[in-house]
Amino acid sequence: MLLIVLIALLTGCASGPKFTVDDGRKVDETLLAGMRAYGAGERLIRPAIARSAALKDKDCDKQWELPFAVATSAGWSADDRVAWVRALQVDERLTVIAVTQDSPLAPSDRIVRVGGREDIDGERLLETLAEARDAGKPFNVGLASGRNVAIKPFEVCRGYTRFAPPNTAQLQDYHWLLSLHPLEVTQAEPTPDEALWMVLWTQGLSEEGGARMKTYHYAIKIAGTLYNLATLASGVKAAALAADAAMSAAKSAAANVASEFLKQQLIEQGKALATQKIREGLVDAAQQLTRQQVMNVMQAAAANRGSLSGVSRIAATTFDYADAWAFTRMAALGASPLAGFTLHQKLIERSLAANAFLFDADRLAAINKIAAARGFEAEVVAILGGLRADTLRAEIGAMPLASSRGSFSFDNPDDPGASRFSRGLVDAMLELPAESATKK
Repeated sequence: MLLIVLIALLTGCASGPKFTVDDGRKVDETLLAGMRAYGAGERLIRPAIARSAALKDKDCDKQWELPFAVATSAGWSADDRVAWVRALQVDERLTVIAVTQDSPLAPSDRIVRVGGREDIDGERLLETLAEARDAGKPFNVGLASGRNVAIKPFEVCRGYTRFAPPNTAQLQDYHWLLSLHPLEVTQAEPTPDEALWMVLWTQGLSEEGGARMKTYHYAIKIAGTLYNLATLASGVKAAALAADAAMSAAKSAAANVASEFLKQQLIEQGKALATQKIREGLVDAAQQLTRQQVMNVMQAAAANRGSLSGVSRIAATTFDYADAWAFTRMAALGASPLAGFTLHQKLIERSLAANAFLFDADRLAAINKIAAARGFEAEVVAILGGLRADTLRAEIGAMPLASSRGSFSFDNPDDPGASRFSRGLVDAMLELPAESATKK
């Protein structure tokens, strides 16, 4: 009997650590959808980031990127860890969820060693991976399969393009170092060229708006902070917790009421116009309704831009500069310079206005002027469904928008409060130590 017990104990010890598997339990469906959208976003932009490296732009500050994106369920609750497995086949180890075309790693590869450090807890290994990336030199990683792989970072223009953590799908934060885009953008199913536009736009925001944002607030500490981990995986548990806190800090009852009021106001305007046109029996009712819907969504985009706060509010003053920066560089990479317009139109059609890629009237008029100067005026009108940017701007300008903030004044940043997150999530993460990522 003693021998049997001893054998059982030895067998148990030899089985090694256990990792989460999908046992079929019920999970948070909203969070699960957010995780799937998060993975879709990373798969979308990782090849585009690599594509942007071909610019070799001498006029922009540089940063290092990796040919793959990772995620980990370490630190999440048991139910949420199951959701990670179900959504993206991610467990507690650093799991690859997106790759570039020439990546030496494949989706679902699990990294357990970076350089000389080995750890099956992906959250702890992230900091080592960030340090190896930012050194800009080739390094080795070890996979759970036993394979050793050489990784070579590549250089791109500054301005990390990342997505909101899956638990805060609506979060958006714009900073000269890193921009977090809301997960709703993935619903537009951007093409490779449209994904490249998103990356170039984010880099352009850093390049064109960085000086202005730094004047507002400049944090110099980067290494050893939660920010460093978030540049690799904004879905890491510590970043997700910070994002949730940031969302709570930025919201107020008044802002929520204004947002809902505006949304309802726009919906009612569309219904009223449709009823009127049907009553009048006009043959162009569908076309006119489409025009009204377009104006409504673009006005909502203006309200979204006006609702930003902290560093993001300063960034919003340079959104049009980022548009121009991306437009002039798309062709240099063999991509359609009109990708920003097609992405805008897709977002219009889906009424997705709470992001930076749907143009408001002023931005549309400005970027349209640049496109027209290069001979694309007819193509832009076709993309916009026959509507002209200048006409839309004039008509939208005559519509009241009492529930949106009045200005984007650089001199009046209008912070929501004095909390840690008053300047935004990214800025706050620059002050949060990486140790905040460790489990209690």
